[in-house]
Amino acid sequence: MSKLVTIYGGSGFVGRYIARRMAKQGWRVRVAVRRPNEALFVRPYGVVGQVEPVFCNIRDDASVRAVMQGADAVVNCVGTFDKSGKNNFDAVQNDGAERISRIAAEQGITTMVHLSAIGADADSDSDYARTKALGEESVLRHMPNAMILRPSVVFGPEDQFFNRFAGMAAISPVLPLVGADTRFQPVYVDDVAQAAVLGVTGQAKHGIYELGGPDTNTFRELMQQMLTVIRRRRLILNIPFGIAAIIGSVSDFVQRLTFGLVPAQITRDQVRSLRRDNVVSDTVQGFADLGIAPVALEAILPDYLWRFRPSGQYAAIKESAENLRSQ
Repeated sequence: MSKLVTIYGGSGFVGRYIARRMAKQGWRVRVAVRRPNEALFVRPYGVVGQVEPVFCNIRDDASVRAVMQGADAVVNCVGTFDKSGKNNFDAVQNDGAERISRIAAEQGITTMVHLSAIGADADSDSDYARTKALGEESVLRHMPNAMILRPSVVFGPEDQFFNRFAGMAAISPVLPLVGADTRFQPVYVDDVAQAAVLGVTGQAKHGIYELGGPDTNTFRELMQQMLTVIRRRRLILNIPFGIAAIIGSVSDFVQRLTFGLVPAQITRDQVRSLRRDNVVSDTVQGFADLGIAPVALEAILPDYLWRFRPSGQYAAIKESAENLRSQ
């Protein structure tokens, strides 16, 4: 019988790519999620019965243990940007990671891949970065041979980064940015998935890996590149961190006041995170140690942002016709 991997958060942005690659490797894949009925799209990643979404609440020991029964390896892709509610930073990124790794150790599972983030720091003033670091510490305490992946901002067709800002640019003449000079090293989602699969299949040694794409750009440069792809001219407005902190505090207050019905456009915690560059360190393992050549941003971005162009799917036809008229 083929091996089984349980992927917590396996229907999420990164998790679905890992699930697809694991299925292609011939593994049975158990996709542990809060809403299995919304994760049915993962089933066609393999043959009938090979990839199955199952219910799991990572805040509950019994639930985590049940979906781990019989697994040869576990992958934790669960993360959140929600600092409040039941599934907050601590509950998901710290306690959840601790629970998964502890139960995996109890069940004698020796292979685990944990998805963290660049900037994870137990002493950070950002709750997001702090809980990411605490989650890493918990994983390594229970599973010292775990592989921990710290990607920079992840891009791909389902991302909430370029899609979000392209959507804003499609309706607004101004693109407000907090931390326009903060540097990022965008990494393609399938490259992150490839790294995770190497860890699950034992083709990569354990330890911490920081994953970034081949290019490093400021936030402003990334938005300029995005605007070029979607064929739009917009004013990029840098919002000073002091003003952004005030906006974030107001947004946090409104979100709490409305019990989450009005989501925060930017939180105070996100402002704190944006003060720091989001690039890989020279002292930590990376793609080169895995034998992976990361894909460049410009090779992928046009494939999914075309819908934000003024003419959408017909942009290429219009440009071709204009070129013919100019000849």
